[in-house]
Amino acid sequence: MTLRHLRIFTAVCQCGSATEAARRLYMTQPAVSLAISELESHYGVRLFDRISRRLHITEPGRQLLARAGQILDLIDQLEEEMPGGRGGRLRIGASITVGSEFLPGCVERFSAAWPEVEVQVRVDSSETIEGLLLENRLDMGLMDGPARDGQLAAHPFLEDELGLFCRPGHPLLARQPLPPGELARQPLLLREAGSGARKVFESALITRGMEVSPAWESSSTRALKEAARQGLGIAVLPVRLAAEEMASGALCRLAVEGMPLVRSLCAVYHKNKYLTPAATAFLEICTGAKSGPAKGPGRQGGGGRDQLE
Repeated sequence: MTLRHLRIFTAVCQCGSATEAARRLYMTQPAVSLAISELESHYGVRLFDRISRRLHITEPGRQLLARAGQILDLIDQLEEEMPGGRGGRLRIGASITVGSEFLPGCVERFSAAWPEVEVQVRVDSSETIEGLLLENRLDMGLMDGPARDGQLAAHPFLEDELGLFCRPGHPLLARQPLPPGELARQPLLLREAGSGARKVFESALITRGMEVSPAWESSSTRALKEAARQGLGIAVLPVRLAAEEMASGALCRLAVEGMPLVRSLCAVYHKNKYLTPAATAFLEICTGAKSGPAKGPGRQGGGGRDQLE
């Protein structure tokens, strides 16, 4: 069994067929099939079931895929870190809110300290980022709230409060503080399903026996703020991201009795993932473990805690 076997096996799992894997790897299909057969013979297990001319990974195959990903990742990291290597790469994912407000400052600080490391960024929903971490397609994710999967480790770095916002002059402003049940009778303007903010709000309502049926769903905070400003409903937003509108009087915050909406923004990575020195430095920047400038290779220093402002 060689690294070549593991790379071929991983490609077949990702592509779902030996033919597609062969095309990706610039190999012939018989050569790919032979490598899979050699792996199965080496371990004495069947890695795929061949049903209706399709490959379906077996449980032993899933176990091998998890370990193969770790091994190949370590080899790639070694190639990047050794003198004369490619310089290094850090694959970072972020939820939409964190990616737009918090991540750019972290990447800027990191790149100033580690200029030789290429940073690749993916901004998407928390659910998507979590899935990419589990597939080893990201090294680290910055997400709204802790990960749901037990295979992921989470480091909280910032408490983020959510609030309910409406247009000035809205009738509900005269009835504050509102009972939580009032929210079920209002048109709600919410982030998309799977987002951290949506999960926090849904959980708060469900624990009080209420269902969530939004009038609007959007991945754009700006769109939700504008809809609330036009009087189309009650928007659930991070308080930090509505500060400018509150200061200008464009939006008003509603008080709700006994329903705090607080979440922890977290840096997340796979528990079995080897964190390179560069990845560790990025984690420390995010979690505020250092004070002062970000510490690069061979440098001394540290930095204050970043804030969403």
